[in-house]
Amino acid sequence: LFNARSVSADWSVTFENPNPCAVKGSSVEFRCSYNYPDREIVRKIAWYKGQFIDGDWKRIALSDILSYQNRSEYLGDLQHNCSLEIQDLQDDDAGYYYFRFDTDKYGRRSKESVYLTVTELKARVNPKRVRAGDTVTLECGASCPLSTTVWFKDGHPVSKPNFTAQAEDAGNYFCAVEGQESVQSDPVTLDVQYSPLNVSVEVSHAGLLTVGSSVNLTCSSAANPAADSYTWYRSSGSSSVLQVGSGQVLCLPSVDLSHSGLYICQSRNRLGENNSTQVLLTVTETDIYHLILLVGIGVKVVFLLLLPLFIIQAWRRWRNSTADTESHDYENV
Repeated sequence: LFNARSVSADWSVTFENPNPCAVKGSSVEFRCSYNYPDREIVRKIAWYKGQFIDGDWKRIALSDILSYQNRSEYLGDLQHNCSLEIQDLQDDDAGYYYFRFDTDKYGRRSKESVYLTVTELKARVNPKRVRAGDTVTLECGASCPLSTTVWFKDGHPVSKPNFTAQAEDAGNYFCAVEGQESVQSDPVTLDVQYSPLNVSVEVSHAGLLTVGSSVNLTCSSAANPAADSYTWYRSSGSSSVLQVGSGQVLCLPSVDLSHSGLYICQSRNRLGENNSTQVLLTVTETDIYHLILLVGIGVKVVFLLLLPLFIIQAWRRWRNSTADTESHDYENV
């Protein structure tokens, strides 16, 4: 005979996290410990899941449930640790879990249970569309409380969930639970709108321009929404600035001296405007490069024409010098 009260008082199963919440696709650990009389030896352990079968609540061993094969791992031992890990969590994994152990004398199962909640992360950007300079808040939600969450933008870590938006902050954001970054929420997009930035001008013809030649000036900028207006200005030697065109490309099909000056492009959208740096166009009456080339060729031609004359003249001088030397030799005989 044995005292049932003393037996029950000597054994226990304790769940450290009886109500865990984990993200679908991640893993969860049930931290568990158990005790029993020192004189007993544990022979067998098992984890069970509670299920309704034909209207009756039953405990089914995880080893008998096909979906848990290769996903559940017993982390404990046959002494006092009964922790369990379930990987790649699915919606069907939510529910009640129980632990049982058998000693060489008795079989005992936990009276209490672990209730697992499986949730999905939902990322939110508030607001989704902002102007540069506005405050943005990132929120990572779930159906139950989670541990620390972290944020990423286009795959790169985000230091703070609250920030002042700039143009470069536009992109796709997603959140994850710290330590389980491989399981991520669906991405959400932040749209940052701003007036034109980095306005620049590209000139189709490099260097000096000659009267009658053509040149195109193309204006580009970064803007959201895209720039819908471009205005061109020219500043000559005086302080006056003249509007000389509109549109993204300024076409000058036949330039003259009056086209010389500093050109500026102004890019504009509904949020504002910005100017490019000045670009200098210089128009000359003669193509200086062509002139230099012709001069160079002329010098070479003159040199080649005069070279034979110099050679003939030098040869004659040498011949005359030789003749004079021979005449002196005959007189001394």
